[in-house]
Amino acid sequence: MTDGTAPDGTAPDGTAPDGTGLDGTGLDDLRGRLVEEVRRVSGVRDERIAAALRDVPRHLFLPHLPPQDAYLDDAIVTKRDAEGQPISSSSQPAIMAIMLDQLDLAPGQRVLEIGAGTGYNAALMRHITGPEGTVVSVDIDDDLAAQARGHLAAAGYPEVTVVAADGAGGYPPGAPYDRVIATVGVADLAPAWLRQAGPGARIVVPLGLRGSQVAVAFERSAPDGHWVSQSVVPCGFMRIRGTLAGPERTVVLQPGLSVMLPDGLTLADGHEADAAVLAACLGAPATGLATAVSTSSQQLWGFGLWLGTHDRRSCAVTEERPADGAPGLLARAPFRWAAVASTAGIADSGGIALLLLEEPPPAEGRWTGPAALGVAGFGPHGAALAADLAALVQAWDQAGQPDAARLHVDAYPRSSPDLAEPGAERDAEPAGALLIERPATRFAIHHT
Repeated sequence: MTDGTAPDGTAPDGTAPDGTGLDGTGLDDLRGRLVEEVRRVSGVRDERIAAALRDVPRHLFLPHLPPQDAYLDDAIVTKRDAEGQPISSSSQPAIMAIMLDQLDLAPGQRVLEIGAGTGYNAALMRHITGPEGTVVSVDIDDDLAAQARGHLAAAGYPEVTVVAADGAGGYPPGAPYDRVIATVGVADLAPAWLRQAGPGARIVVPLGLRGSQVAVAFERSAPDGHWVSQSVVPCGFMRIRGTLAGPERTVVLQPGLSVMLPDGLTLADGHEADAAVLAACLGAPATGLATAVSTSSQQLWGFGLWLGTHDRRSCAVTEERPADGAPGLLARAPFRWAAVASTAGIADSGGIALLLLEEPPPAEGRWTGPAALGVAGFGPHGAALAADLAALVQAWDQAGQPDAARLHVDAYPRSSPDLAEPGAERDAEPAGALLIERPATRFAIHHT
């Protein structure tokens, strides 16, 4: 065949000669279903975002998938590192819609994106900002940047600028920007982004807060100019690589199973994390405990932040769901997607305890609750760790199950006048705020 079709008559994008998906569903129908699912899951009602999701052909950004898979509301891994860990993906469309809603895009704006991925999000933003707008997307990997350029050109958005560079530096030639968005998890706000943000700019980033992630929309405060959150939404993104990489470290326990440690490889008890020891612990019989606490999936997102700010042993465990349909270690994990399950826990050098549901969630993982929470401890310290984790769940419940919707984040750049005098920032920070120190930023976090 010389016309770009396969021997069965399908095109390289997986469509049949009549433009339908392999299951006979038209592309317009697939996109329409995606829009409805995104609306249901995200709650976003902005017609500009809906129009972008209808018009931008996601299947052209995921050419290795049949269209019916490309238009599911799922994150799709597109690159792995030498250990098999995912390092790039096409994000779940629902969280993309949420963050685009947070970004509050308008026609004619100039946008800087950190993390090009497949290029799909850049195309959505270009669709919204229109022919008078400008979108620049930066990715640290040359191959991903080249692929994104190709995808964008194929989809009809060749005017998007894709730069292969460390995203921490932004892209000065395109500044000033009206909007800055990171589609990778960050632990800090890069000074370059703040310098390149124009007057009235908004910055949206998946901010790591000791193991949890929240998508924060920041705007400058008047009169002192520090950055203040306008909205905070739970999320989960792969961490940024390069010079802005945070202290978090992922330890691969076995293929498809990993634990994320928020403070690096040194555990709270002073010992270095040992992948073989932790894997052996998780392979041992578990000590299970009920917590007498029930909650919804939306509310439970707040527990990860609570845990990370109340116990230095906090961690997160992720398992790629077995292709053969086997339940896997995290069969009762509270957070489940098509290919991945995850949960929070606490760990030391003698074991690990995980938060689990008392009953397995629905197969599609979209439970709303209320569901009863339990814990399971593994290893020599498993019973004690399980008891501690159960107590933390109960303390969170007694505090009213605070979630991300009540979270407020102030960001004080270390070069700002607020920090010119030692202790000056303390007067501006709310009483009782949790302080997280990063190389470029001091974050003050509190619940309203």
